[in-house]
Amino acid sequence: MRQLKTKMLLAATMLAVPATLGAARPQPIEPVPVPAQIEQGVSMIYVDPELRPTDKAIEMLGMSRVETPEQQAAQPMDLFVPMNPMVTQLRRGLIKYHQQWGRLPAVFIPAGPVMKKGSTDPRVAQLRYRLGLAPGNGFDATVDKKVRDFQRVHGLKVDGLVAGKTLNALSLPPRDYELRLAANIERAKRLPDPERFPKYVMIDAGDSELSMVDRGKTVGKMKVIVGTKETPTPMMAAMIRYVNLNPYWNVPPDLVQTIMAKHVLEEGPGYLTYRHYEIMADWSENAPLLDPAKVDWQAVADRRLLVRMRRGPSPGNSMGDMKFMLPNDFGIYLHDYPEKAKFADSNLWISNGCVRLSQAKQLAKFLFGYVPTPKTGKPEERVDLPTPIPVYMTYFTAVPSATDGVTFRGDPYDRDQKVLASYYNAQVPIGTF
Repeated sequence: MRQLKTKMLLAATMLAVPATLGAARPQPIEPVPVPAQIEQGVSMIYVDPELRPTDKAIEMLGMSRVETPEQQAAQPMDLFVPMNPMVTQLRRGLIKYHQQWGRLPAVFIPAGPVMKKGSTDPRVAQLRYRLGLAPGNGFDATVDKKVRDFQRVHGLKVDGLVAGKTLNALSLPPRDYELRLAANIERAKRLPDPERFPKYVMIDAGDSELSMVDRGKTVGKMKVIVGTKETPTPMMAAMIRYVNLNPYWNVPPDLVQTIMAKHVLEEGPGYLTYRHYEIMADWSENAPLLDPAKVDWQAVADRRLLVRMRRGPSPGNSMGDMKFMLPNDFGIYLHDYPEKAKFADSNLWISNGCVRLSQAKQLAKFLFGYVPTPKTGKPEERVDLPTPIPVYMTYFTAVPSATDGVTFRGDPYDRDQKVLASYYNAQVPIGTF
């Protein structure tokens, strides 16, 4: 067993939060990076102090220390302190994983031709040993089933072929997967105790999915689009306080320079007027409007001039019909998105950090009990929630499974390797998971 690096990172980064924003304080118009000193592998930024776990929960759940998989599995914490069901489910999954896969030997299987049912490759003997099967050289039906079981649990394509990602996964020690499960249990500990917050929203950036939870039960789910690896959606908890109907869309500055300026140069300022675009002098809350005809668009296209562009309510507005606000220092919010076909793509990690909703009206009904509609027709019509509701933005790379105990996923932000290295001294090559 690798030596545990004794650190207090779990507690320290959990409490290293920015100043809380009140309901009236404006947030950045566009997402800004999370400061480097705030670790985003396990811990969560609690924007609103009431969302921070209680001191008792921090102590009872072991959030002030780093716990090994053995410690995680040995502590039925749910018997002593209320906690999120995800903790219990993952802990049980860890126990089952250890029983089925964790006790198997660590074997490096070298690269070579694809191994599959019927193969006579000499590496099959190593494969059988790695999977805990009887010695032999044949890739028979027993090996094929065990390979498929391994692929299903480890989030791989279930095809019985041993090559590429499957071969890489088999060459990782089972211990590394158990450490990864321990890290995901730590992430789950940061989710709310249903007794304190019976109604909340959870966004899992690891799987681009939003869940609506009421009294411990998930009452609705939807696919969402989250941040790219370069502009990740942060792990944070904040209160959703209001919704803006008919929101403006502030065009990202790089798109203004690379795309929009080119269109204006080719078609004239009428391109902007027809599409409900406005040009503003800066990014302040009450920035003055500029006359598009007086802007040096060639300078904008050449990246010598930066202007702010926003689009008013219209079918082409990327904010859609509503924007859910959770005031925070990082400019993160949830919003409707008109291009619904995008949610069927395999890559949903394409935003600047904000969360694009596939079913915004469903979320509105969960939060308000009804779907708010504009009363004035003006842009940015604010409708306050009677009671603010928490949203927890997290990141899971392993989740509970009714059949297998747990199922591993990909690691789109490459966070697990850093967590394993920082917390457990586990040197796993980047991109392995």
